[in-house]
Amino acid sequence: MPTPSTFDICVRGGGIVGRTLALLLARERLHVALVQPGTLRQGESSDVRAYALNAASRQLLESLRCWPDPAEATAVQAMQVFGDDGGEVNFDAARQGRGMPLAWIVDVAALEKRLAEAVRYQPQIEVLERPPASAALTVVCEGRASSTRAELGVAYDTHAYGQTAIATRLQCERPHGEVARQWLLQDEVMALLPMGGADGHQVAVVWSVPQERATATQGLDDAAFTQALEQISQGALGTLQVAGERAAWPLQLAQARHFVGAQGPADGLAGAWALAGDAAHTVHPLAGQGLNLGLGDVAELVDQLRARDGWRNVGDLRVLRRYERARKTALAGMRLATDGLQQLFAHNAPAWQGLRNWGMNGFERSGPLKRWVARQAMGVNG
Repeated sequence: MPTPSTFDICVRGGGIVGRTLALLLARERLHVALVQPGTLRQGESSDVRAYALNAASRQLLESLRCWPDPAEATAVQAMQVFGDDGGEVNFDAARQGRGMPLAWIVDVAALEKRLAEAVRYQPQIEVLERPPASAALTVVCEGRASSTRAELGVAYDTHAYGQTAIATRLQCERPHGEVARQWLLQDEVMALLPMGGADGHQVAVVWSVPQERATATQGLDDAAFTQALEQISQGALGTLQVAGERAAWPLQLAQARHFVGAQGPADGLAGAWALAGDAAHTVHPLAGQGLNLGLGDVAELVDQLRARDGWRNVGDLRVLRRYERARKTALAGMRLATDGLQQLFAHNAPAWQGLRNWGMNGFERSGPLKRWVARQAMGVNG
């Protein structure tokens, strides 16, 4: 096991992005310190969140042998998106001609457990409670409330949406049929994401509501909570029953002004640094791309480090700035799309309602544009 003085890279944050990055770096024969306080060593938790992962993310995790079992990574063969006045958009994996699902809905706890096991058996990684004395590069993967980013003095430009996401699991009377369903309703967004494999009757729900109604909504008893969801979903999956605890968090659009930089010993962190995942950026969850973007950061950073000239070390700012440029370019389109959709459905005036539903129906008939958007979300080119 490497001693603190021999670490090449320090990864701060032991979530999905941090562990994935540590494993990829270790595969490049780099000595990695993975800093995760004991309170973060979960993976066995009853986390009710679920992530929609695309083909690129799956390929990355499969390369590390960390992809969960089929029952914990349910394929999405179709997606239905409903507006609030007759607007509707449908995506079908079979029509994309790629022989793969649109996405996979992955259980967070199952994925964290796989990654934790892989880290445990990787001799190039040492899990630490505190950062090592030195490392040529520190990568911050601590999430949007990153304390290290704050210590570095990096500005994190944030736009609060005034919405709270409420998540839980539901047991459904009818099977989900590997279909993800989403309702865009003025100032609310509600998604039912298939869980439990191809024939499953369980879904993960993510319900975004205005902040002023969040406390009351979160406090509803199970009967009232599921009744509200059945009404929004128009009984698409029959009777619903709560099958897990509820979690809630405020929604925001945010991005750090700088993704990379360098500090001296006087700043408390000697060497170069880079941000990845939610420590660098967050978007609205309505497109389900949050973790895909974080894993995209990881893949790009490792690619840039692998491609560097042999005489450059892992903390070379020229190499790191290539990572920053590539990721900011990739993020721009997704930020614009998710923010634009959120703003469009935040207005309650009848004129806005008619416009957005007209736009949804026009997009449904757009042919090549619709196929291109679907393939971008799937993480495939062409």
